[in-house]
Amino acid sequence: MREPSRRDFMKSAAAGLAGLSLTAGKVRSAMSTDRLPDFIIIFVDDMGYGDWNRAGHPTIRTPNLNRMADEGVVMTQFYSAAAVCSPSRASLLTGRYPVRNGVIRVLNPMDALGLPDSELTLAQPLKKKGYATAAIGKWHLGHLPQYLPTHRGFDSYFGVPYSNDMDKKERGHPPIPLMRGEKIIEQPCDQDTLTKRYTEEAVRLINEYKDRPFFIYLAHSMPHVPLHASEAFRGKSKRGLYGDVIEEIDWSVGQVLDALQQAGIDHHTFVAFTSDNGPWAIQKQAGGSAGLLRGSKASTWEGGVREPFIARFPEQLPKGVVNSEVGSTMDLFTTCLSLAGVDVPNDRPIDGKNLLPVLKGEGKSPHEVLYYFWSNRLTAIRVGRHKLHFRVVNADNKWQDCAAPELYDLEADPSERFDLAADLPETVAKLAAEAERIKAEIAERGENKELIEQLLPRKQN
Repeated sequence: MREPSRRDFMKSAAAGLAGLSLTAGKVRSAMSTDRLPDFIIIFVDDMGYGDWNRAGHPTIRTPNLNRMADEGVVMTQFYSAAAVCSPSRASLLTGRYPVRNGVIRVLNPMDALGLPDSELTLAQPLKKKGYATAAIGKWHLGHLPQYLPTHRGFDSYFGVPYSNDMDKKERGHPPIPLMRGEKIIEQPCDQDTLTKRYTEEAVRLINEYKDRPFFIYLAHSMPHVPLHASEAFRGKSKRGLYGDVIEEIDWSVGQVLDALQQAGIDHHTFVAFTSDNGPWAIQKQAGGSAGLLRGSKASTWEGGVREPFIARFPEQLPKGVVNSEVGSTMDLFTTCLSLAGVDVPNDRPIDGKNLLPVLKGEGKSPHEVLYYFWSNRLTAIRVGRHKLHFRVVNADNKWQDCAAPELYDLEADPSERFDLAADLPETVAKLAAEAERIKAEIAERGENKELIEQLLPRKQN
């Protein structure tokens, strides 16, 4: 018998390694099937639709967001439920419009109010399921102890309890606090290093939680003004300080993705990236860009509520897909619960939908209707491709009622330039009837009515 040659040995070894690799792949697949998926939601503050490379920004570099897009799904018609901070955060975490969950305006350090205890955050059912839960960054749903993340389903909290500009002495605000749990650990906090420290906390928790299912809510304080970037990024972007801030957030995304990979849990972690509302245009160069969209933060023109969105989930989602179906930040509530095998609450209306089929490319948008609210008022409604405005922010940045409802075809005219109301009266009537129906439904249910009344502007004598 011929003795095995070196070539035979190498062939045999290669075959064995291939078999081991295939077996390992099967084991990893089986392990990931048995283990519940992990969730990371990265929620930035005031980033515009046009503030990254893939939206066409010519000078802000976002290689990690680009990488995330290459490895996942970008949605081009994805919306926040509100055009300002607190309501948008309440809606993401509860899966409900602000007029249902009660948080209809921005909260400040002088408010003794917060997200009602009757509302269920995404962290609560996940924690009950056995998830480790952590909130990092901007909270802004009540700064008093009973409203903080540690009382709303999160095991830990590290961050700033409200917006990073809420330190105005003339309004009675204290210096900006940085908190761990319910204790202030730095005041005023060093905002130059906030993005860096939030990122380090996220990476630390990924490594701590890698052997159990977890949910990390990473809510960056930036690029809300005042803008701050660490020394490593300051002065590096052609876009100026705003660009520095976005590029550091992009670095943060890369650190999170790398940590998942190094921990060996990349393949079964659902990561979503989006913004709480549109760019704060009145800040001029300190604010971002809504790209081709009309309007900005604090308006329900598209620029105020349509957001950048990327979802990455190597086990279940395709790579490099651009999806033009309609989605909402509220959908993250329902999608995550569905992926975790947790029943969506049936004791209250849940406006968020399970986006997984859409993200997989297996279905149309589950949103037959999308509602746009400012405070407790319905300002616009979208059905299919058409959006009807009843109240708008004008060129002077003031709210005004439309003399007649304005109708736009968002798929042909995302910049909302051409009013089609006179040409499509039947469409106007259809959308107006749906607007009256939802207003009547909300009024009849009267959810969180007491809180809403407290948050409404005071009437002038």
